[in-house]
Amino acid sequence: MSSPAPAQVAHPAIVGKMSTLDRFLPFWIALAMAAGLLLGRFVPGLGDAIDGIKIDGISLPIALGLLIMMYPVLAKVRYDKLDSVTGDRRLLLSSIALNWIFGPALMFALAWIFLADLPEYRTGLIIVGLARCIAMVIIWNDLACGDREAAAVLVAINSVFQVFMFAILGWFYLSVLPGWLGFDQASIDASPWDIGRSVLIFLGLPLLAGFLTRYYGERIRGREWYEAKFLPVIGPWALYGLLFTIVMLFALQGEQITSNPFDVVRIALPLLVYFALMWIGGYIVGILIGLNYARTTTLAFTAAGNNFELAIAVAIATFGVTSGQALAGVVGPLIEVPVLVGLVYVSLWLRKRYWPSENPTSNTVRTAK
Repeated sequence: MSSPAPAQVAHPAIVGKMSTLDRFLPFWIALAMAAGLLLGRFVPGLGDAIDGIKIDGISLPIALGLLIMMYPVLAKVRYDKLDSVTGDRRLLLSSIALNWIFGPALMFALAWIFLADLPEYRTGLIIVGLARCIAMVIIWNDLACGDREAAAVLVAINSVFQVFMFAILGWFYLSVLPGWLGFDQASIDASPWDIGRSVLIFLGLPLLAGFLTRYYGERIRGREWYEAKFLPVIGPWALYGLLFTIVMLFALQGEQITSNPFDVVRIALPLLVYFALMWIGGYIVGILIGLNYARTTTLAFTAAGNNFELAIAVAIATFGVTSGQALAGVVGPLIEVPVLVGLVYVSLWLRKRYWPSENPTSNTVRTAK
């Protein structure tokens, strides 16, 4: 994410030239999670202080971290190239099917298989499955050398679907389907406006800022200056924002996580299966429909990633900050972050092994095979 550009991560000849931040990313993320857990556990009143001021149900420090995290990546998108993505119907339809049909159904099944005796955690996991990716997935995609413009389009589509479908699917998977199957029923109180407001804040604002920055930056100073001088300066802030967000998230729920280690393990197991199956499914679909590496990778990561910010906000607003549903939401990034970071490295290995002909130093839009 920092200079050199993320696309260079895949090139074996220049791995040694990566910044310390990029080279040891898994370590920094693990350190951020540990720091957050320790702060939340041993600093009295810290959780209340972090959660004291909120933006749309999310504490102000976490909200700021998310906005800082999103802006640099969205400032890198070449918005004049988006039409080449929207014309790829295979990619768009596959992403919609994976995210809005297969993903929620898979999480519902895994939640009932692994947590049939723990209704609060089960409900929390189902909410996580309904909240499709709009944030961190852009970073994982960028690090794995996916198609940046395709990721922006797919995230935008997920955002639109989220506004209209989250509450409807929540009603279906938490109330209707369990009743049809003879299971215990639950409920969720989240209106399309509530979801839309969250999407507008955490995606719309950094998206607008990124677009305006590129538009006026290129218009005033030119594309060469913008990409060679400006982007390397703001690039590292995406990972700074990511690490700060992780610390704040785990500090907020540190006491619950460390006080219930076995429950965390119970919640983690279906999440591990879910992320693995969604990512593998994305790769299989991408290969079957003839996408190249960049767009196959983007399809896989946008399918595997989840909008845990929204899931946590809905769980807290509906069931309370100390509820089992909220704990399940917080365990989501606890598992998602290290798993998807690991899958970044798997993706780069797959690229070297099965797509050796693709240009290893280019992260611009590439047409599907």
